[in-house]
Amino acid sequence: MSKITFLELARKIISEEKRPLTPEEIWEIAKLKGYDRDMASQGKTPWRSIGAQIYVNMKEDTEFIKIGSRPKKFFLSSFSDETDKLENIDKQPIRFKSRDYKYSEKELHPFLAYIAFSYLKAYTKTIEHVKSKKNQYGEWMHPDMVGIYFPFKEDEWLPEVIEFSSVTGNLRLRFFSFEIKKELNFSNLRESFFQAVSNSSWANEGYLVTSEILNDDDFYDEVKRLSISFGIGILKINIDDPDDFEIISPSKYKEELDWETINKLADMNPDFKELLKRIKIDVASKEIRKEKYDKILGKDELLTLIKKP
Repeated sequence: MSKITFLELARKIISEEKRPLTPEEIWEIAKLKGYDRDMASQGKTPWRSIGAQIYVNMKEDTEFIKIGSRPKKFFLSSFSDETDKLENIDKQPIRFKSRDYKYSEKELHPFLAYIAFSYLKAYTKTIEHVKSKKNQYGEWMHPDMVGIYFPFKEDEWLPEVIEFSSVTGNLRLRFFSFEIKKELNFSNLRESFFQAVSNSSWANEGYLVTSEILNDDDFYDEVKRLSISFGIGILKINIDDPDDFEIISPSKYKEELDWETINKLADMNPDFKELLKRIKIDVASKEIRKEKYDKILGKDELLTLIKKP
């Protein structure tokens, strides 16, 4: 196999990740995927060489474009239709004021578990970022929560059908990836959306979830446009009434799972690895152990979780 240059490596990684990356992120992902072994040379600071070659290319060509300044990230101009608008989002006024409720993103997890079970018929499992290997970009690699739809739960499938589908490899489990943000506004849409795109690449469906979203027609239009372009669903939680959630834009279903990424996630994070083991056991036993997944609270219990002024 012919060796590749730093510029070719950057192009390859950004094309696959489909999100803006710093030179350091490009190199770390390259090592994660094993592409560093294909390099003609590396040197002591390969990420600096990547950045330098991209800058040289930008002076002569328009293949790469720079996004942001702290930190500087690079993207491909072939995605310019998406990038131009995402770039301009940062320059617009925020025009957003959150309610005075005191809560964290983590406190939204029980609300999402409730919604996923009632709407998607899926059990969820929280994936703790702090447990990921420290030398890998866990924040951009795995979601906050994973949802699993079992087609055989509540006796929907006969035992004989479950066994036959397992043997043929066509059980039809469905995996959901959820990226949670307390709020979405002009200042954080770009990063939040690309994070959701990156974290959901392995799953059948991906969602960006929030409890506060800017009440602005132009902002809603942009969110829906991005959702359609990238297939990411947008779900809004109502912490005052868990049943009054809103699917602002549905996700696009992907038939095939990305097993290579699933393998990397399992290697990176023990929560994700244990979830795969749990699913295998439940499928084999044809019984879902609900206590092994996120607890599904009742509506009244959820309303006591967040203190309101």
